Amino acid sequence: MDTQEFLGYMNSGRQVTAESGVHKIMHELSQQAIRITMEINTRYHTPEEIRVLMSELTGSPVDDSFGLFPPFFTDCGKNIHLGKGVFINSGCKFQDQGGIYIGDGALIGHNTVLATLDHGLLPEERHDLIPRPIHIGANVWIGSNSTILSGVTIGDNAVVAAGAVVTKDVPANTIVGGVPAKFIKTIHVSG
Repeated sequence: MDTQEFLGYMNSGRQVTAESGVHKIMHELSQQAIRITMEINTRYHTPEEIRVLMSELTGSPVDDSFGLFPPFFTDCGKNIHLGKGVFINSGCKFQDQGGIYIGDGALIGHNTVLATLDHGLLPEERHDLIPRPIHIGANVWIGSNSTILSGVTIGDNAVVAAGAVVTKDVPANTIVGGVPAKFIKTIHVSG
């Protein structure tokens, strides 16, 4: 199984059985991601060098408008999809096997966790993994120390307050906060 076949399987949302061939590819990709993120995190790099390393990590070109303040952590990398003008602040952790899609102009605050994998609930399936994507719309602002769980979509222009745990979809043009995150108010977008 190559990387594209792996991503196809993961993006299908099918359960990954522990110790299966898919699970083994996941571990191989994790080792590549660790190597690249260690390079990002352990010495200074110019913004241009960061973009080159992120392009290697994701397997796709990263736009010149992308910004990242290390450290940055991920356990796959190949299922991260970045729009233009995305900024990721320091300490973020992306578990991207299930797919992380970040729209143009999104801002991701310090220490944000994006987690796309769940475990099976039955004890005999506890080591199995269930991938579900996270979609972050254009111009979203995710506050520091937030956690976004698998299967969540955050609509365009939404704001996630610092420290929130987002377990459900967030409509466009809204602010959510708390644990679990709840609606706070609507953002009135002009024009």
